[in-house]
Amino acid sequence: MEPIILASSSQRRQEIFKQLGIPYMVVMPEIKEEYPTDLEFEKIPEYLASQKIKAAMKMLPQGQNVPWIFAADTLIFKGDKVYGKPETKEQAVEFLKELQDGTHTVITAIALFNGKINYLSTRTSINKVTFSPISDKEIEWYIETGEWHGVAGAYRIQGMASCFISHIEGTQSSIIGLPIFEFYDILKEQGYSLID
Repeated sequence: MEPIILASSSQRRQEIFKQLGIPYMVVMPEIKEEYPTDLEFEKIPEYLASQKIKAAMKMLPQGQNVPWIFAADTLIFKGDKVYGKPETKEQAVEFLKELQDGTHTVITAIALFNGKINYLSTRTSINKVTFSPISDKEIEWYIETGEWHGVAGAYRIQGMASCFISHIEGTQSSIIGLPIFEFYDILKEQGYSLID
């Protein structure tokens, strides 16, 4: 299998690549997570994943052959508010207080660039997560785990936050940040085989 450039610092995404036996190299593109204000929530992760691929391409040595680049982005929203990665502990507490005892939407988009044909394809997975009521003491306990660092919505479904999740509509891999079915489908579409 050819190596894929993974434009992400996410440990979980790297674990999924290892699990699937895909050789990869990590490139961490610096992009401002900004998007056009008129963009629908459902389209924001796809836009940002595509921006990450463009930024990763600029980081590669000039003239280097670029066969494959992969990027993903996850967005959480509830009502008309977007929950990105909290910048402070206080903001993480605020996010969890607002998300508890209700349902929010988790959207993960993936983008794969095929350098052989200069083609970028994307997929989007939309999921719903329901939190049970969470007390201030429980939020404080969760914040102390440190899991809120660097993740949209201030929680990791694959960690201790699973204690508070009463219902999921969708797939856990998508909520974690790399929808495996959509990833496999996009690879297959581009002729990248995991079984040859």
